[in-house]
Amino acid sequence: MNKKAGQIMNQEQKRYNVTEKELQELINAAVTKIKGDKENDICQYIPAEQDGYIHHFTMRKMKTENPTLLASWVNKYIVDVANPKKVAPKPRAPRGSRTKRGQFLFTKMDIERLRKMVRASGEKDLLRKLTPKRDLRAIKRELIASIRHGEVDEELWHSYVETIATQQEQRLNAFEAENLAKGA
Repeated sequence: MNKKAGQIMNQEQKRYNVTEKELQELINAAVTKIKGDKENDICQYIPAEQDGYIHHFTMRKMKTENPTLLASWVNKYIVDVANPKKVAPKPRAPRGSRTKRGQFLFTKMDIERLRKMVRASGEKDLLRKLTPKRDLRAIKRELIASIRHGEVDEELWHSYVETIATQQEQRLNAFEAENLAKGA
């Protein structure tokens, strides 16, 4: 806070020396004047130091830690004003604007078309990256169902083999880590 703002606050505090009961009455009068339901509603009429209005937690904290300043603000912005005006809220980024730049957005159809092109070119590593990871049980179920229908999906078989190999590798790594821990 700058020096000038601190001096203004000290002057306002000297003018309004209030008790807890007087502050509560002042707040109730302000709530009535703005036709609010609860005391948090008056926060929208008291400007914050930077942008927007004060947060209701800040007001609650001020009730105990700096009641004279709160009383001065309530008088200045609500009680002493003929028509109190709501303070515009602090500008915020719109929802969904936090997406990372440079990311491509593909639909399921786009990814399926891309997978077909990659499959036709024979790039197995790239195909593996574009294929979603599935649960081993689901892969087994689909593989058995395709065999019962008399057709075997080669891609499904490769994902089954890859999943089994990955699980075996994880078990081996865990076993080696356990043996190293016992040996140390």
